[in-house]
Amino acid sequence: MNALRLAAADGLTIARRDALKIRRAPDLLGGVITLPIVFVLLFAYVFGSMISLPGMSYGEYLLPGIFVMTIVMSSQITGYTLTQDLQKGIFDRFRTLPMSPSAVLVGQTVSDVIMNLASVITMALVGLLVGWRIHSSPGEAALGFLMLLLFSYAFSWVTATVALALRTPETFNNVATIVSFPIVFLSNAFVDSARLPGPLKPIAEWNPVSTLIQGTRELFGNTSAAMPVPDVWPLRNAVAASLLWSVVLLAVFVPLATRLYQRAISR
Repeated sequence: MNALRLAAADGLTIARRDALKIRRAPDLLGGVITLPIVFVLLFAYVFGSMISLPGMSYGEYLLPGIFVMTIVMSSQITGYTLTQDLQKGIFDRFRTLPMSPSAVLVGQTVSDVIMNLASVITMALVGLLVGWRIHSSPGEAALGFLMLLLFSYAFSWVTATVALALRTPETFNNVATIVSFPIVFLSNAFVDSARLPGPLKPIAEWNPVSTLIQGTRELFGNTSAAMPVPDVWPLRNAVAASLLWSVVLLAVFVPLATRLYQRAISR
């Protein structure tokens, strides 16, 4: 119990350190606040008038996809911060301190959740200004936002694992960009996955990002009976499948990231 309490306290200290560092870094802060505003306004006004959907506006269909796209990209800050700390030798300083070995990873992933919370709040407020509305109960809406934050936390552990395996900021940025864009665009974020051609359709339907987007659309009430959901289990049971994906990602990547971190600080 004392070990868990120490790990939690040390993790919160690291999270506070990372949050302060981001506040003093205009480029990272801009990605947290400015980029979500740009995404919402760009897609709502540029594409919103060009695409029509049966039974609902494209803006309401689009906003949950923008939420998920932003948290996927923002969750990469954990990986970027870890590679920077590796290069600067900060891990060597942490190793000399009486702190829990897992505190660095816990703190940086928690810091990511705080940043994603700021991004989601910003996008929701801007979305309300451009016509997006929640048509469900307050409890369902709260669950939708919590599901977004849980997935962002789980995905931060994925990026932490990749970063500790690659070890340099430049390589991590290149790989993260190559991976994140297909994950987002081969989904139902912008168009119905059933309209995608050939082999892209099943990829989009089984993409965890598609599942999360469909789940948030259902919880926010941004769906239409005129748009049938594809007959695949993840999209038919999107809320349960999204929660399951988050649990699976945490179960796989928390031990992987921890092992790679311990190997990195032992060198």
